Formats: sequence, structure tokens, C-alpha cells
Amino acid sequence: MLTGMTLAPGMRARILTMVEREDTAVRVGSGDVPVLATPRLLALVERATVQAVGDDLDPGQTSVGTKVALEHLAASPVGAHVEITAELVEVEGRRLLFAFTARDRETVVATGTVERVVVDRERFLAGLGR
Repeated sequence: MLTGMTLAPGMRARILTMVEREDTAVRVGSGDVPVLATPRLLALVERATVQAVGDDLDPGQTSVGTKVALEHLAASPVGAHVEITAELVEVEGRRLLFAFTARDRETVVATGTVERVVVDRERFLAGLGR
């Protein structure tokens, strides 16, 4: 049940990271160039969405990702500083829609949306055994 949730559009989180060799497409296996890998960027974006609402979920609740639209617009080399900002833009029952932007000092690196759904953690995990 979603009883005491106080989630509302405008909630946001920001993550600042420096691209390390472990974050590159070469290391992640998603390509053969030493730049920020799209899967690693997505993981950072999802972390930002979790942080944006995590403290405001009821005890026992969590959110799980269900849909992503990511446009990776520019490469970020090792050593680049990338800032990811995620903002909750829509709440529809248990469904949460976030918009995000990733930027380095001069360029928009990526934009898109992430959809998450609020679930009861124990019920969700119990359903995995089916």
C-alpha cells in the first residue's frame, strides 16, 4: 500500500562523478573506446533517481526501474567531470517519471527519462521465486 508517500514533482538529486577507466566502454564491454560507457551512464542516472525520492518512501518501500529513454549525445573521456541531475516530473499512483540531464563542463552529454514504480520490497522479492 502507498499510504504516507509524499512524492511530488520537483524532487531532484544531483550526482557529480569523474570518469575513471572502470567507467569506459572498453572496460564495461559496450564498445572499444575509452570514454564513459552508456551502461555506466545509465547506472549513474538511475542512482540519481533513487536518491531523489529514496528518503521520502514509506518504510518497506523501494522503487524499481521499468522504462528508460536515454539519448547519449557526447563522449566523455577519462578524467572528465560529469554532473547528472534527475528530477521527478510526474507522479501517477505508484508510477514515477523522471527527466534527467548529464553535463560536463561545456556540453550536454545525455538527456532522457526514467520511469520507476514504487513497490513493497518484501512482496517484490517474494514474487521472484515464482
